[in-house]
Amino acid sequence: MDWNKKSLKYIGGLLGMVLMLSACSISYKFNGSSIDYTKIKTISFETFQNRSVGFVWGPMESMFNTALQDIYMQQTRLQQVKRGGDLQLSGEITNYDAYNKGVGADGYSTMAELRMTVRVTFVNTKNPQENFEAQQFTASREYDASQQLSSVQDELVNQMIKDIVEQIFNATVANW
Repeated sequence: MDWNKKSLKYIGGLLGMVLMLSACSISYKFNGSSIDYTKIKTISFETFQNRSVGFVWGPMESMFNTALQDIYMQQTRLQQVKRGGDLQLSGEITNYDAYNKGVGADGYSTMAELRMTVRVTFVNTKNPQENFEAQQFTASREYDASQQLSSVQDELVNQMIKDIVEQIFNATVANW
């Protein structure tokens, strides 16, 4: 009789633990986004124009727009539409400039910094409290001032675009 009570308690305890564990669920999303696909199905992008008052480098506008669309297409299941998406991104490249960072003993620049800023407006038609307007995203890269900007520009701009696009993605759909 004693053995039956102990075994019933043991079996009851195991059943209780199994029920508790089955009630818990942990959800991991490896794409970095936290989108409710039952509500949000589409995304639309306006072309981000290059309105920088500093330098203007022709390829940068199309490079940025392509990279921005690519991250959403690769890391979400959203369908891209021309207008009126559940999520809407618009904005402009507001700054692209190079600055002297350091001056050597001879009075010449030793380091330069290339900086890019993008202003973004985000609309979530299904969850308007996530909207933001005119938020600035900036990235910069340093390079040796003895190098011509034209020789490092493509690589540095690609790095800055990648950085800014990730910042925008995190601010809009990653909800970190």
